[in-house]
Amino acid sequence: MKKVFLIFSVLFLHTKSFANQPKNWQLSFQDAASQSMREIVGFHNDILLPIIIAISVFVLFLIIYACIRFRASANPNPSKRTHNVAVEVLWTLVPCLILIVMAVPSFKILYKQDIIPKADLTIKAIGYQWYWGYEYPDENISFESYMIETKDLKIDQPRLLSVDNEVVVPVNKVIKVLITANDVLHAWSLPSFGVKRDAVPGRINETWFKADKLGTFYGQCSELCGIKHAFMPISVKVVSDEEYQKWLLDAKEKFAKEIKEENNYKQIASK
Repeated sequence: MKKVFLIFSVLFLHTKSFANQPKNWQLSFQDAASQSMREIVGFHNDILLPIIIAISVFVLFLIIYACIRFRASANPNPSKRTHNVAVEVLWTLVPCLILIVMAVPSFKILYKQDIIPKADLTIKAIGYQWYWGYEYPDENISFESYMIETKDLKIDQPRLLSVDNEVVVPVNKVIKVLITANDVLHAWSLPSFGVKRDAVPGRINETWFKADKLGTFYGQCSELCGIKHAFMPISVKVVSDEEYQKWLLDAKEKFAKEIKEENNYKQIASK
């Protein structure tokens, strides 16, 4: 009974519990944190759901009507009709019209997501088995992002989603993300931003987002990439411009690419 109550609460009550990360018994989208995601949610709620409900109700009505109207007791001599031109024309044209109604707005959303505006910041995401690596090419920053084990979690850190090094971006800025992989197929996905792109070895895919809310937003690899597929989360922290500049100063010392490469060479030489 408790589970049923939770399901109905999730369906009909809009609460802040959807923000930033998935929740238990969640059946809808996470709260949108970008205009792209709001358009996706609007397309789903305003176009797809009404069409789905209308088709479901209509089909249910036909089934009930057929069961009652054409039951054996009411039709001892069943009809032998096999064709009806009007019905066949209708059940061909109506689905075509429904698909057109769905296609036009969906193409607009897909086109807008595919055209990347002038970026304020570029980030490169690299999928590994089984963690993510990130680079800020313009800032000469490079670091790895590993999931925090359950035993090491703090009170406010969600299980299987928290990482040791978060991607930090400024709010209300266009963030261009270059996505690739080092070994097998991965997928960089952030539901709150409406972003999902495959990470393919030897190829760079592009996507973008413009976060308009402060906070930490979580995603996960969305491609079956191996035994630890469920343990390579994505964590993006959206901060103000001032906070971003402070983080950038620290990151240039902590994650400087030349220093990391020099340390790697020393480790190789020592072996």
